[in-house]
Amino acid sequence: MSISRWDPFQDLQSFRDEMNRTLGRWFSREEGDEPSPRRWMPALDVTESKDAYHVDVEVPGMRPEDINVTVDQGMLTVQGERRSEEEKGDRSYHRVERRYGAFRRSISLPRDVDASRVQASYDNGVLRLEVPKAEGSQAKRIEVKQSSGGGTGAPSGGPTGETTGGASGGPAAGTGGGPAG
Repeated sequence: MSISRWDPFQDLQSFRDEMNRTLGRWFSREEGDEPSPRRWMPALDVTESKDAYHVDVEVPGMRPEDINVTVDQGMLTVQGERRSEEEKGDRSYHRVERRYGAFRRSISLPRDVDASRVQASYDNGVLRLEVPKAEGSQAKRIEVKQSSGGGTGAPSGGPTGETTGGASGGPAAGTGGGPAG
């Protein structure tokens, strides 16, 4: 088990990237213009099953050899570059909406993963990562048994749990321990 320093800003990275992407669509163009095909971030989903975490990353138009997946100090990183098609001399472009360029997505992994067994596959434009949970990391129900002390669980002192005597251990008030007054 390795210990890594927590970076509170790393978890905000994907939120910031999504906000930049969304707001950039509106504020980076003039009225009536379409978004420019500069920077893109592939969308991803993270799900959990009994034995593993699953990360699906949309990277259409990419080849598996153009994608790099690493696990380092509790961070899963997917990076790569989607290159644009070469411009054809006999065509003039009227609209370009697809985004191209380099990307990098990183997510913090829980402590209960086995990073040495991460598997990656690519099919129909989706990169699928399986991050297995470490052996013994699943929750286990522990049965609570009656102790063999034979007691009933009642406090000591009497059948109802009352004790005799006052706070100082002497006779209780009004039982003949002194003059009644």
